[in-house]
Amino acid sequence: MIAALAQVSGNIGATLKQYGALQAIPAEQKQAVRNEMYLAAETIKRLQADHSLILPSATQQNLQALKTALNGATQFIPTWVKVAVALALGLGTMVGWRRIVTTLGEKIGKSQLNYAQGISAQMVAMGTICAADAFGLPVSTTHVLSSGIAGTMAANRSGL
Repeated sequence: MIAALAQVSGNIGATLKQYGALQAIPAEQKQAVRNEMYLAAETIKRLQADHSLILPSATQQNLQALKTALNGATQFIPTWVKVAVALALGLGTMVGWRRIVTTLGEKIGKSQLNYAQGISAQMVAMGTICAADAFGLPVSTTHVLSSGIAGTMAANRSGL
């Protein structure tokens, strides 16, 4: 793993040295460089999580600094995008909430969702999302909740 990190970081360093800055890299090569940067940061993250690997504190500090710099260049979302998405989701839910509730509460099973099934589905969704977050796994909250509702319908023999 360390050899792979050294090779990838060497490739990134050579490319940046050749062009001088990330902005100067040609568009057709930028995607590959960003992918290598992301992979290097993830490799550092896994190295730091491996407790069987004992590194000197200077090396750990250097790896942390490199990971922070790589994440700063690859994992960013402009503030205006966050605000626009939040507004779109909020407005969409305000306008279409009845359709969402009807679909989730009445159309997944053959009978309507009762209160106990609703809280059970929410608890399962919460547990699944928390577990996915703890392990760093991507999940769709909508699919998790829909699956929780389907599970409560199947467990209650309400039909799907």
